[in-house]
Amino acid sequence: MKNLSIALNVVLFVLVGILFYLHFSGPRSAAVPAGPRKAEAQNGTLKIAYVNIDSLEANYEYFKIKKGELEKQQASIERELNANAQALQKEVSDLQQKASTMTQSEGEAAQRSIVQKNRALQQKEQTLRQQFVEQQTRFNDELQKKLNDFLEQYNADKRYTYILSYSPGLSNILYKDEAYDITKEVIDGLNAASKNQK
Repeated sequence: MKNLSIALNVVLFVLVGILFYLHFSGPRSAAVPAGPRKAEAQNGTLKIAYVNIDSLEANYEYFKIKKGELEKQQASIERELNANAQALQKEVSDLQQKASTMTQSEGEAAQRSIVQKNRALQQKEQTLRQQFVEQQTRFNDELQKKLNDFLEQYNADKRYTYILSYSPGLSNILYKDEAYDITKEVIDGLNAASKNQK
């Protein structure tokens, strides 16, 4: 999820730069009117809303389910790798106890076997972790697509020029007016869309 937050913050940073350029390069006029969903620029065409990513992650059912599945899978991988490592360690310990009764060729064969098993375990760990990272990436991509698709439908009437992401402590938004927070509407819409897909 950190990758999603980082990607959203990079996009947000670029958008803030564009907004600063547009704001400071345009002609000066009267103050911007206040009120819900009236964050309009001087000419009345620029409207901005935001989605609180932390709230989205905490309340979007699809996200919570998928995140739970990924956490279970990660725990399963850790258990499997730990069990394999303990089994290999036990085998090494057993061989150390038998070492005094083994011939040199038996000892060398046992050592080669342990080295091969250790390499196989390292390869297995690398493969499992890589597969897990790929699943996380697919999940992040799928989540981003669901969010983008929903926001495209949600904003079909073009009421907002920009819909930004916000996350306390990780955001490039220096100030936010909660009147423009559309997080609950987005969460409700995404949850309803998920239920309709079942």
